[in-house]
Amino acid sequence: MRVLVTGFAGFIGYHLCRRLLAEGHAVTGLDAFSTYYDVNLKHARHRDLAQSAEFEAVEGRIETPGLLHDLIGRTGPEVVVHLAAQAGVRYSLENPQAYADANLIGSFNLLEAVRAHPVRHLLLASTSSAYGGNTILPFREADRAVSPLTFYAATKLAMEAMAHSYAHLFSIPTTAFRFFTVYGPWGRPDMALFLFTRKILDGEPIEVFAGGAAERDFTYVEDLVEAVRRLVDRPPPLPGAHVERMPGDTLSDCAPYRLVNIGAGQPLRLDAMINILEVALGRRAQRILKPLPPGDVPRTHASTDLLHRLVGSMDSTPPEKGIAAFVAWYRAFYQV
Repeated sequence: MRVLVTGFAGFIGYHLCRRLLAEGHAVTGLDAFSTYYDVNLKHARHRDLAQSAEFEAVEGRIETPGLLHDLIGRTGPEVVVHLAAQAGVRYSLENPQAYADANLIGSFNLLEAVRAHPVRHLLLASTSSAYGGNTILPFREADRAVSPLTFYAATKLAMEAMAHSYAHLFSIPTTAFRFFTVYGPWGRPDMALFLFTRKILDGEPIEVFAGGAAERDFTYVEDLVEAVRRLVDRPPPLPGAHVERMPGDTLSDCAPYRLVNIGAGQPLRLDAMINILEVALGRRAQRILKPLPPGDVPRTHASTDLLHRLVGSMDSTPPEKGIAAFVAWYRAFYQV
């Protein structure tokens, strides 16, 4: 296949590109190398991917007028995986404009580009934060998502709605997936596991929100990439196609559009995650207990029933194994 991955130098984009290249596909990656977190880490991911002759890297911002239109027209991808976004729940309280630019305008530019240059399958990354104030667990794709708690979540919900409208109007087979707290080697420095690891090794205290009682559906990155890769080959059917709906299917009644959770389906308390991390590091953490910040939810839990019905059964990496793999990568990368 010819595949375009936006956000290729990001955590998930890097792992997905590696997987696609290992399978022999031709991959074009677009990334802005934004300074939201350490650009050196993004450049290191880029250097690793650039070893493949089947990889082309393009630097640019998705909100730049005409960039995506020209790029897709030139490279002719059969599949587009849209991972580029301004990420981070808490940062959206500080700089909401960055989210409007990347997540709204940038995603609009992508939809217009795909409208002009149709693809076999468009896949879009959304977030578990879209479930917002929902309190019924586990989160199911059919649950109403109308109460976002942050502007970040609101922009991702808006992207889902925009994508549905384009799928309906222009028959673009589209899958949107909601990710749940992804972790693993090459992870994001702004996320808890990375932050805790750095501070514990540096002898600094860590801030533990909600007394450690907050729960997250931690999803190992290779498991997530496996799910995305399988979904690439399952585009929603075009209008008029006969299809038997499976239980819990989110296939739209009026568009080739589907929404799918990608998570482990096994929530873990924050304090339990820290305990596992301490074992992997061989060090104890100094913990400062703090209340949950604005916009954070006390727990997330993905229903993965639809995912497994679509792509088959999948193994879930145990947290002990996944956290140990992250620690091994961190020590090797930063030589600590």
